[in-house]
Amino acid sequence: MFLKNTKEFIKKLESEGQLKRISAEVDPVLEVTEIADRISKTHGPALLFENIKGSVFPLIINAFGSFRRMEMALGCDSFDDISRRIESLIKIKPPGSFTQKIKMLLDLKALSGVTPKKVKRAPCQQQVYDLSGPLLDVLPILTCWPKDGGPFITLPIVITKDPDTGIQNMGMYRMHKYDHATTGMHWQYNKDGNRHFDKYKSRGKRMEVAVALGGSPLVTYAATAPLPPDIDELLLAGFIGSKPIEIIRAKTIDIFVPSESDFVLEGYVDPNEDRIEGPFGDHTGFYSPADRYPVFHVTCITCRHDAVYPATIVGKPPMEDCYMAKATERIFLPAIKMIIPEIVDMELPMEGVFHNCALIAIDKKFPGQAKKVISALWGLGQMASTKYIAVFDKDIDLRDSRTVVWKLLNNVDP
Repeated sequence: MFLKNTKEFIKKLESEGQLKRISAEVDPVLEVTEIADRISKTHGPALLFENIKGSVFPLIINAFGSFRRMEMALGCDSFDDISRRIESLIKIKPPGSFTQKIKMLLDLKALSGVTPKKVKRAPCQQQVYDLSGPLLDVLPILTCWPKDGGPFITLPIVITKDPDTGIQNMGMYRMHKYDHATTGMHWQYNKDGNRHFDKYKSRGKRMEVAVALGGSPLVTYAATAPLPPDIDELLLAGFIGSKPIEIIRAKTIDIFVPSESDFVLEGYVDPNEDRIEGPFGDHTGFYSPADRYPVFHVTCITCRHDAVYPATIVGKPPMEDCYMAKATERIFLPAIKMIIPEIVDMELPMEGVFHNCALIAIDKKFPGQAKKVISALWGLGQMASTKYIAVFDKDIDLRDSRTVVWKLLNNVDP
């Protein structure tokens, strides 16, 4: 079932007993996240805070915080359902018979039918806040942990555009709120947003940026997906949902944004300006240290009449981001298997917060093959930051942690 916006997601969560409404006033400084942390650690429901101190907007958190809720967000019964669909596309070969040609055309037609669709009117532009108003101060932005550098926007869909090709990119980079109109922009050196920023910087030009919040949970997930450069994340969202994502041109900048977003922040990043960002309590269970990052200037905010502010908290697993990462692990396994055919299965343990540890099962054919696989994995995008990769025979169940640890401790020769 395709969920086109936050309201539909909330309705679906509530219908399956996966959401708890909280009507008492709650403080966005530490209190919301303290509650959410306890609920996440005990595998509790999504939380809809209806009365956030200092804001007229309700807030939803932990919406993606279980396997079932993640499946609901993606509109599937199992992550493997999506994985199989991707695998069938990857396996498309040059057609032989007439029947095969027709089948291939149908497969490609199905993909072309989910490209983003431009519209002229959109719910995300029902209300407008400009520089004459409070801008970011209207949002219930959370201070998550006691030693954080300030409030952080934690589920931002950051949209940038390549100045050479005009191709847009969506990524998720935390945003440290400095005041009513500026935030940090925590894009790291290997992210597409930073790649676009470097191009603007070399030209000495300001870079227009839009930040969408909420909308279809598919779009939020797609912003986290490890896609190759210049592949539209909205195409992935449309493919998973079997329906095109509607987009509209932002009010004040030349960027298209998802039309069902709850909020859209419009503005720019100046290539000659940076500022201290952080510290930030991170998913490793430690604080990421403060460092200098570009500054995002908000010049306009648009939103729905019924907008709900989306947020998450990261920290020691299990947390909400763990389930989003688990979806990525299963959905993108076919692509990894296409590049490294001997791989049979992959497990990224929550305890390794996904980028620190990978367990791999292979169909071993020759001595030293594990080293070949490890080297290949370290050359694949975000896998380059993986600290530990352990390779097992194909008959090992990677989700059986007792067997995995037993094999490691008794067979590894350090």
